[in-house]
Amino acid sequence: MSRPAWWEQASGELADADPVLGALIAAYPGIHLARRSDAFTALARAIVGQQISVKAAEAVWRRFVAHVAPREAEAAFPALDPQQVAAARPAALRACGLSQRKAEYVRDLAARFASGRLDPAAWRRLDDEALIGELCEVKGIGRWTAEMFLIFHELRPDVLPLDDIGLQRAVAVHYHRGRRVAASTIARRARAWRPWRSVATWYLWRSLDPVPVEY
Repeated sequence: MSRPAWWEQASGELADADPVLGALIAAYPGIHLARRSDAFTALARAIVGQQISVKAAEAVWRRFVAHVAPREAEAAFPALDPQQVAAARPAALRACGLSQRKAEYVRDLAARFASGRLDPAAWRRLDDEALIGELCEVKGIGRWTAEMFLIFHELRPDVLPLDDIGLQRAVAVHYHRGRRVAASTIARRARAWRPWRSVATWYLWRSLDPVPVEY
C-alpha cells in the first residue's frame, strides 16, 4: 500500500524536532502506516480481538469471517457486509468463539453501518475528538480502540494514545531510562511532536515491535 501523502514531511519534521525519533526514523526506513480494510471490517475486527491473545483473536476472527462471509474466508484482508453481519444469529456468532457480549457488540456495530447511523463518508468533516466521541457511542468501542482506528485506518496524523501500554513503555525506555512516567509527562513531551503525534507514536512502537500493525 502507498504511504500517506504527508509521511515524508512528518518524518522529516519529527527527526529535526527530536533526536530520539530521528534515530528511530533512520532505523526503520521504507515502512509506514498503511490502511488495508474498510471501516466496518476494521472496527469489527477490533471488537472481536478485545481482551484475548493475538493468537486466539486470529482464530476467532477466521471462524467469524468464514461464517458471515464465506467467500472472503481465505482473504488476508476480507471485506465484510454489515447487513450480513447484522442478520447473523447470536448463537451462530457464539459458536465462532465470540462471547455473548461481543456477539451483541458486533451486531450493533453492523446495524449502525447498515442503517447509515455510522457513515464513514461524513467522518472527514469531524476533527479527531469529535470522531472519537462518535465511535465511543458504539457498544464495545472505548477511547483506546477509537484512537487505534483513527491512527491505523483513518490515517489521522496527530493522535496521541496516552493510555496505550506500548507508547508508555517506549517513552520510558527511550526518554526516562526505563522508568515509567505519568501520562501528563508523556503529553508534555509530545508537544514537540505536533502535528505528527501519530507518526511519533508509530515509530516508538516500532522500537518495541519492528513488524507494523495494519488495519
